[in-house]
Amino acid sequence: MSECYEYVPHRLLRRRVRDIASGTEGELMAVINENVSGTGIEHWMELAYIRVASGREFTTAATNIEPAG
Repeated sequence: MSECYEYVPHRLLRRRVRDIASGTEGELMAVINENVSGTGIEHWMELAYIRVASGREFTTAATNIEPAG
């Protein structure tokens, strides 16, 4: 997998968001366009990095986030 990536501006950056897929809420720390391919063929995807109350971060597709209630 290539280590190429780029930061993407997002209107919810540093705000409380909810991951639609899991229902988990946290602060949106970054949105990064990353090559997520495990093969030789590149596959780029915008990933949202969300930090939960414990301090751990997880990723989800940027299209899966919405402002938290």
